[in-house]
Amino acid sequence: MGLVRRLGIGLAAFVVAAGIGWIGIGPDWRAFLSHQPYGRDVLFWNLDQRDAGFRMLDRVPFIIKSSVVEAGEVVHPLPEGDPLVLDMDVDIYLSENRTSGLVIVQDGKVRLERYSLDFKADGRWTSFSVAKSLTSTLVGAAIADGAIASIDDPLTTYIEELRGSAYEDVTVAQLLTMTSGVAWNEDYDDPNSDVAKFDTMTVEPGQSAIATYMASLGRAHPAGNVWNYSTGETNLIGVLVSRATGKPLADYLSEKVWRPYGMQQDATWLLGTDGHEISGCCIQASVRDFARFGQFILDGGVADGVSVLPAGWLESATRKQVGYGVPGEGYGYQWWIWDDGSFQADGIFGQGIFIDPARNLVIASNSSWTSALGDRDGEFEARKAFYLAVQRAIDSSAQ
Repeated sequence: MGLVRRLGIGLAAFVVAAGIGWIGIGPDWRAFLSHQPYGRDVLFWNLDQRDAGFRMLDRVPFIIKSSVVEAGEVVHPLPEGDPLVLDMDVDIYLSENRTSGLVIVQDGKVRLERYSLDFKADGRWTSFSVAKSLTSTLVGAAIADGAIASIDDPLTTYIEELRGSAYEDVTVAQLLTMTSGVAWNEDYDDPNSDVAKFDTMTVEPGQSAIATYMASLGRAHPAGNVWNYSTGETNLIGVLVSRATGKPLADYLSEKVWRPYGMQQDATWLLGTDGHEISGCCIQASVRDFARFGQFILDGGVADGVSVLPAGWLESATRKQVGYGVPGEGYGYQWWIWDDGSFQADGIFGQGIFIDPARNLVIASNSSWTSALGDRDGEFEARKAFYLAVQRAIDSSAQ
């Protein structure tokens, strides 16, 4: 995603010259400097670089800048609940699945919380595409605020750079469900794919780099007919929200959710080359605050007694709107949907917020899988099995 330039020896020299010293900089910085990213793209970091870097992306402003998503003064409580007893060894699961943080909340109470990979409860880990579900939620907030009239509006109503492009007649709804029909390559192993190149474009001040890039793409299918996963389209959703509301995404997320719902810590949102939040990726937050976002969704999108979302939004957003060829699964408004009523915000390398309304359950986790999709060493399937184990344990404890 063009997010990271090489860190050289000069950075380590800068740290020492500043009088901080190797010990004084702390374990996160020592790990980061010991495994300096050498490529332009986080997708192609090695395992040690990912372990060190996923918790550090918002602490290297000389490489990539970020905006702060401010928390408020009142914290939404997450009291301790009865310990959840699983029919598996959680520590072995964390180790084998390379999970840095795990928080399970049921009935609004923490029933299990663990950390690994030297990560701590007060640390921030990057979300990758978990951010997509937060971004789509801001579309609902913008509709409730009257900034966006309807999801049936054409995108060109709000993003003028798309006029005359393959997006000319694409609606907001088709963007939310990734059924625009516009060509996009999401191959995480291909350095020439769209997902690897989109953040490399330079534009004039005031223009959107992602909108300019997306406007250059051709059409692959008629709009509304075929689902194709596209981080670029979520990035367009972010441009849509910020243009419609007149506010940066970080500020709008703070205003509508982070402050009023009571997140415990400030979060951050990485910025693209044009200074706009990369809305398909990269919100840095604590695992507990990711769990709080899941609880916000379970609570019907109500924060501080105010409904942030329009009536019926969550029912539509978390319902299967389109299939992608896997039985029992589908896609909503930037949420992954299962036929049992559960749904998930999902990010590469093992980031996730799993929500099961029937069990009043949220599972938030961050990881550093050995491959982007967790298909090389079985982490993706292991996480699905873990979710099922949690559901069994909750069902058993309720009897």
